[in-house]
Amino acid sequence: MKITRKTKLKEIIDNEKLKTILEEFGFPCLFCPHMKSEIETLEIGYVCDNYGIDDKKLIKKLNE
Repeated sequence: MKITRKTKLKEIIDNEKLKTILEEFGFPCLFCPHMKSEIETLEIGYVCDNYGIDDKKLIKKLNE
């Protein structure tokens, strides 16, 4: 699976290795109480834009 800005959080959240990378980048959704209701539609790029996370670096590392 290739991860892009359009990748939904639900597609990667169950993978512990990828979840660890999200944590390293300070991905806030992992601890947000609203995540469960938004996980189906939330895109990685959208979260990065809203929280000032470098999406290019994050996506590159997720795809390594």
